[in-house]
Amino acid sequence: MKHPRQNKRAPQTHPSALAVPSYHRILVKHGLIEKTLSIPDAYEVFLKVGTDPEVQKLRRKVARGNKMKHVPAWYLATAMALQGMTKQELEALKLRIEEKRV
Repeated sequence: MKHPRQNKRAPQTHPSALAVPSYHRILVKHGLIEKTLSIPDAYEVFLKVGTDPEVQKLRRKVARGNKMKHVPAWYLATAMALQGMTKQELEALKLRIEEKRV
């Protein structure tokens, strides 16, 4: 008896989800920007997040860990640093970013 062929394809993601840059998705995921913010504005916010002293400190800490030895992507190190932050730290970061925008 033959086994039915299983479909091993990965599920298709919506094309508009792929059109959004990773830095935009990272900022939305951590609640630092609204999903509707334009891509150029999101990039500006991402640069400000990356230059924040607290994020830089965490990014350096992450970069020294074994996981990040060969990862060249700056945005990935920033994403991992944001993941390591508590909700209070993220809220404080959001306030600092908003102060810089004004």
